[in-house]
Amino acid sequence: MTGIDIWWQGGVIYQIYPRSFRDSSGNGVGDLNGITERLDYIADLGVDAIWISPFFKSPMKDFGYDISDYCDVDTIFGTLSDFDDLLERAHALGQKVMIDQVWSHTSDQHAWFEESRQSQTNPKSDWYTWADAKPDGSPPNNWLSVFGGPAWTWDTRREQYYLHNFLKSQPDLNFHNPNVRAAVLGIAKFWLDRGVDGFRLDVCNFYFQDPQLSNNPVRDDGRRGANPHDWQSHKYCRNQPENLSFLAELRALSDAYEDRCLMGEIGDIDGLPIMIEYTAGSARLHTAYSFDFLGRNHSTGHLESILTAWQSAGDGWPTWAVGNHDFPRVATRWGGDHPSPEQLRLFAAFQLSLKGTICLYQGEELGLEQAVLEFHQLQDPEGIAFWPAKPGRDGCRTPMPWDGSLPHAGFSDATDTWLPVYAPHFEKAAAQQSRDPNALLAFYKRLIAVRSSQPALRLGELALVPAEKSVLRFDRSLASDTIRCIFNFGATPVELAGKEFTGDILLASGLDANSASPEIAPWGFAIIHRDSEE
Repeated sequence: MTGIDIWWQGGVIYQIYPRSFRDSSGNGVGDLNGITERLDYIADLGVDAIWISPFFKSPMKDFGYDISDYCDVDTIFGTLSDFDDLLERAHALGQKVMIDQVWSHTSDQHAWFEESRQSQTNPKSDWYTWADAKPDGSPPNNWLSVFGGPAWTWDTRREQYYLHNFLKSQPDLNFHNPNVRAAVLGIAKFWLDRGVDGFRLDVCNFYFQDPQLSNNPVRDDGRRGANPHDWQSHKYCRNQPENLSFLAELRALSDAYEDRCLMGEIGDIDGLPIMIEYTAGSARLHTAYSFDFLGRNHSTGHLESILTAWQSAGDGWPTWAVGNHDFPRVATRWGGDHPSPEQLRLFAAFQLSLKGTICLYQGEELGLEQAVLEFHQLQDPEGIAFWPAKPGRDGCRTPMPWDGSLPHAGFSDATDTWLPVYAPHFEKAAAQQSRDPNALLAFYKRLIAVRSSQPALRLGELALVPAEKSVLRFDRSLASDTIRCIFNFGATPVELAGKEFTGDILLASGLDANSASPEIAPWGFAIIHRDSEE
């Protein structure tokens, strides 16, 4: 740890998907005690914090993102006491703990919804987004669910439709109701009082919808794909101005506690401008990430365009994720079916050199590629709905390989696990890599240590430097310190000027800096602490 006062600003956060991290109970599903067992491993990486995906009571239709009780732990993951033990151990190791908060919707088994759906006049009748049918009986507008089909489901008790941006078992809360906002802030206070250090806010731009329920327009780029949801511009079902007012309320609550962090997920096809807006000033989110680095495009032009946008973003603070539990693993998404070790080091070095907060998804430090599953093995409702065009999210959620032992690579002692361990992951298990100083795991430790030890890398400004087509260059500068970062995203060597290397090379791969014509190899990089007179 660096001792920098604001731990999240420039820090590294390690995302844990608890179902797949470590099973301590032998039921085939990861749990809180399993996380506690592996906190030493995470601390050894050198990260500043962990973010734990949902572990609350849930019928698990969307594997924890459909919550039936926000203030209790689902028995499959353990107990509140187990969480307290995890929190205490993480803090003893110097790690902050962030937890997911999924507030745009609940489970249809939440007590709030069970009451709300009983009538149009009960005390919680307007805690969810309900609407009458059109005269022909069809849904009130053209909004579509992320998981396919209309975003509206008919309820025979109320004789109305309810909104669900995701599964029909995930009804959307009505944030226009002040009682809902107060209840959500009460949930936040429950966990802040318990000692958590921050929240990752799931689709935090979905909290409010247009009260007039206006139809969404067609996307102006004419995009089509397997999911019709992506054919619309989601002008009215998210990103409403009232979101910012609620975030101000939440920020005020957070600021009443010491050293807390609100990190938002911006769920949108064009999320970067919203991400900038939601982190501006001191009355919104501390930081946020969007999906800009979570697609397949990693051309230098695309990467430069994102960084350029942030250079003119004012005082907002970004978080950068290149992988998480919802997207194919970066090793495959950017590296192809057979990513080379050089590519994996390049991707990591690029991410860990950026200005902002960094999110690493479990297994990225091992170079895990996207798992390939058969249809009968799928658990993800999105994958099942859109198979085979979109095989879903299970391929990035398979269990973490801790050792090479059969049958489940040290993840579980159960006969069967909720998803299978992907066979090629056995040879990349943490235990094997921990014994190899040249393994990717050791590289991640060195890289995180470099970032933590260099204030210019952690907190410095970022300035792009003109470069060859396949090369991305930028400087990170703080006071008199400047660190030059060079990344060759191309498949051919690139010759570099000798003056690039006037200073200490902090970390490099594929770099020949001593010849008369210095060059950087395909998928090579260099992080150089430049001499102050340069």
